[in-house]
Amino acid sequence: MAERLVGKQAPDFSMEVITGNGQEFGRRSLSDYRGKWLVLFFYPLDFTYVCPTEITALSDSAAEFAELDTEILGVSVDSVHSHKAWISLPKDMNGLGPVNFPLASDITKKVASDYGVLIEEEGVALRGLFIIDPDGELKYEVVNHNDIGRSVDETLRVLQALQSGGLCAMNWQPGDRNL
Repeated sequence: MAERLVGKQAPDFSMEVITGNGQEFGRRSLSDYRGKWLVLFFYPLDFTYVCPTEITALSDSAAEFAELDTEILGVSVDSVHSHKAWISLPKDMNGLGPVNFPLASDITKKVASDYGVLIEEEGVALRGLFIIDPDGELKYEVVNHNDIGRSVDETLRVLQALQSGGLCAMNWQPGDRNL
């Protein structure tokens, strides 16, 4: 039986990362994001087809997330060296190009497993997206089949609804009254 994550403390993690410009390696842990909101998203693999559309769309909206005191961290089971190669390769050669947030390596697949998105028989993650509040509580999760990309607009809407501090009706939009 699947374990519920929403409403609980987010599973802890510590992963190697490469900065979005592909220049610096480091580590990121859940504790690095205390006091901020975090959009943590998993994607299956580097050098694929749907993944760069999602990563680029989130990168293009990074300033909007920053205005909402929110960091973004992308995760796959690839190594940081694969991430670096993908970031360094031009888009017209199936590269990703620079992005506005780090990419993390879950090469052990532990974090994907802890967040319930690991496809064990394939050794890759589903498209899982999690919003974690400044206190480390997991507030939102959405998991898609790997054939389907996610929506940046919906992620921003849900984040703003969570930050509104009240009850939000179906189709709530920023500026709407809470219930």
